Amino acid sequence: MISHATTAGDQPNRPTLSADASATRQASDAVARFVEELQAGWDQHDADLSNRHFAADIIWGSPFGASVRGYAELHPIHARLKRSGKGGNASRFEIVGVLAPAPDVAVAQVRRVALGPDGQVAEPSDDLAASFSEMALYVLVRRDGVWWVAAGQNTPIRPAP
Repeated sequence: MISHATTAGDQPNRPTLSADASATRQASDAVARFVEELQAGWDQHDADLSNRHFAADIIWGSPFGASVRGYAELHPIHARLKRSGKGGNASRFEIVGVLAPAPDVAVAQVRRVALGPDGQVAEPSDDLAASFSEMALYVLVRRDGVWWVAAGQNTPIRPAP
């Protein structure tokens, strides 16, 4: 049996997927607009605004390990959290990085930083009531000139051990 397994050093043709400066600029602009919607939706407790550009067949991973498939399932969860006031304190969304690995595709890391009552960054904590920040990975796809969120995965930011 022949093994096709390789190590990182055995990949002489490893591509740089996000090499087109114009596509990266377009992807970065799309992510910036999406993050503005996330921020406004968070600040206004408005799931309709936060989820405005979620695709009908979105795949979503919650920060607690749940997997949700489709806008019809995800949006009511977000709406309920917004109405109940759950979902965390004031927060600031920050774009960490954006790639454009293919035409009309954006992959972005976005950090949501919890803020304290004074508006300052709350240090990561295992106590979710005190501080709940998270890192998200989003995939956006442009369809008919509109950028849609195809997938999102959220991971809590915890104090270093």
